Amino acid sequence: SLTHVICHTCFKRQERLHRCGQCKFAYYCDRTCQRAAWLNHKNECSAIKRHGKAPTENIRLAARILWKIEREGSGLSEGCLVSIDELQNHVDSFGEDEKKELRTDVESFLEFWPPHCQQFGMQFISHIFGVISCNGFTLSDQRGLQAVGVGIFPNLCQANHDCWPNCTVVFNNGNHEAVRSMFHTQMRIELRALNKISPGDELTVSYVDFLNLSEERRKQLKKQYYFDCTCEHCKKQLKDDLMLAVKAGESKPSADTVKEVVQLSKDTLEKINKARMEGQYHEVVKLCRDCLKKQEPVLGDTNIYLLRILSIASEVLSYLQMFEEAADYAKRMVDGYLKIYHPNNAQLGMAVMRAGVTHWHAGLIEAGHGLICKAYAILLITHGPSHPITKDLEVMRVQTEMELRMFQQNEFMYYKMREAALKNQKIQVMPEPSNENAPSLFHKKE
Repeated sequence: SLTHVICHTCFKRQERLHRCGQCKFAYYCDRTCQRAAWLNHKNECSAIKRHGKAPTENIRLAARILWKIEREGSGLSEGCLVSIDELQNHVDSFGEDEKKELRTDVESFLEFWPPHCQQFGMQFISHIFGVISCNGFTLSDQRGLQAVGVGIFPNLCQANHDCWPNCTVVFNNGNHEAVRSMFHTQMRIELRALNKISPGDELTVSYVDFLNLSEERRKQLKKQYYFDCTCEHCKKQLKDDLMLAVKAGESKPSADTVKEVVQLSKDTLEKINKARMEGQYHEVVKLCRDCLKKQEPVLGDTNIYLLRILSIASEVLSYLQMFEEAADYAKRMVDGYLKIYHPNNAQLGMAVMRAGVTHWHAGLIEAGHGLICKAYAILLITHGPSHPITKDLEVMRVQTEMELRMFQQNEFMYYKMREAALKNQKIQVMPEPSNENAPSLFHKKE
């Protein structure tokens, strides 16, 4: 759905892109991006033209892998620690539905694969699809805010999972604004340390979002990656008590009341997803407000069902430019996240950034600047100083610092100038809410 608004080389999102004249499928910023893509797009271009349409992203990725093998062989390329042949595919562990899906993918692939190209056996093609299924990394747009595709990076497939890892993976699109300047940096995937790592310690990453109960994380890992998680947080069910917290105090709610409100929360989340799909954002806000009224007297501040509703409410209200109410929900969401997430977690950093921008738009400059600084400190570690989103955040940090100084010197004049600026210039519209909070690192099975 995003192929015509995202450059197929640098993943920058923009409305006016140049289309490939041959296949009419690939889109690029300009000739520079088109030339950079040609090695990978050349075979795909003629295959799409012959086939009449582009296949799914998994089939396109499988084809690109096999064209690369056709060009370079399946041995180790420079800097590669493991070949695609050696990666786990877990095909033997597939259930009936997954096997049926695999057969459909292989059949569609064979229809797409040109007859004049090197032919591969069914077993090897199945292996490639198995590898994509359980080793795929999500690729995000240039600002890291939206999932746009899937890729395979063999070296990173060697990093095992831990729910409380010491590393994170980030897809860095690099700086493509200054192609011919000294600041141009290449697109790359990075494994970044989240804290000091002692010599001999295993490097681990998290395959799933931590903001789920240990039982749910284990189910998800078993379903997609076919292993039982034995990390400390799962074995000891650490943080589960926080994620299921109920209101403390004299009038502690009964177990039945808690059960009722949790079920209401689950039902509401389903209704919210339906309303979001249909673009009914005012209905989403109404559902969130009604649910929060029922949740607040019963659920604790770190309860994941409360946090999920707060997250959706703050995002949708920001989009509708109801910033003051959005800021209140965003602050409560961040306070809960800070007690649950690893202090240097990418999802936490993105949530704090979103809350900071919402406060800034609401005119709450002190809180906004504080949250933006906090987000910047986290993203410097998780994304690194050269990532486009860290660069964006740095600009925001400087701007809010300047506004904060002005506010501290003369509060009345600050609000007057802000009011005048807003009359002359519309507030920048927040990105349209999506059903995903942020791209997860690992490609999820649909």
